[in-house]
Amino acid sequence: MTTAQTQAFPFDFAPQATQDTDLLRQIGFLPGLKEILLIRQVHALEHATVWVLSEMAGGTRSNPNVGLAGLLGGMSTDQGFYLYGTVNTADLQRAVHTALQRMVQGDWDLAVHPNCGTNLSVGMMVTAGLALGSTLLFPKGPIAQLIGFGMAATVASQIAPDLGSLAQRFVTTSIPFNLAIDNITTSRDQWGRPTHFVRVHWKD
Repeated sequence: MTTAQTQAFPFDFAPQATQDTDLLRQIGFLPGLKEILLIRQVHALEHATVWVLSEMAGGTRSNPNVGLAGLLGGMSTDQGFYLYGTVNTADLQRAVHTALQRMVQGDWDLAVHPNCGTNLSVGMMVTAGLALGSTLLFPKGPIAQLIGFGMAATVASQIAPDLGSLAQRFVTTSIPFNLAIDNITTSRDQWGRPTHFVRVHWKD
């Protein structure tokens, strides 16, 4: 493992190529397990694709919203992922295959993206939890409660991004060792936005 990967994946965490296959073999009788594992891997591929598109448009890890990639949105399913926004289909085709190859070869950071909805959800949960805690800890006067809410919001804004990244890394994404890319189709959503669907399948 490289130094960059060690820093990004704490606790000596290293994804194993057979981890989801082994899990299915052991407890595959649980309903919906394969679909959950698929969505986690697709979610990682979606993030990685957006990262690669961002790099193609001149973006960097510290500034991922440069160019068209900052205008893209996505949604993962157990059959593939939707990518919303204007993007050249040939560029997307190249980005998807590049993203998959880079991740299975060890560039695991691509699975985590700062614009993921997971970060927003975690931020809301942390803020709500800290705000509730502040109402219990601080005196009941309005000034004290406002101070408590302010402190809760400040602390939440500081810790939520890291917690969101951890949630993505260990809960909502998984390195797509079992995915194979089928095809990419184009359409428009109900608001008329250009949409691509990247279809994948599970390979053992």
